[in-house]
Amino acid sequence: MIKIIWAILILAALGIIFGLGLSLASKYLYVKEDERIDEVAKLLPNANCGACGYPGCRGLAEAIVKGEEHKISKCKPGKPDKNFTPIINYLNEHPNEDGTKLDVKM
Repeated sequence: MIKIIWAILILAALGIIFGLGLSLASKYLYVKEDERIDEVAKLLPNANCGACGYPGCRGLAEAIVKGEEHKISKCKPGKPDKNFTPIINYLNEHPNEDGTKLDVKM
């Protein structure tokens, strides 16, 4: 009976230690992601076809927001009035943290 109690106590202690370790890791190893990536990805057609050369619409949105891609028209299923113009307007309204605007064209 005592062996069972020791096993339960050891497992409970390990659970507490690993739980604290995970909570500290999530706090100190947190990576902040630009929320504009999600918004631009929502404005894309979400076909995830890869015709733009990026791995899906989120990959293209990430490249646009990071400034690696300047032509939104690489998105083949996207429409200028439905997708591209709202993205350009959104990025003009939400500049980078330093205040500079992204150079994005159709």
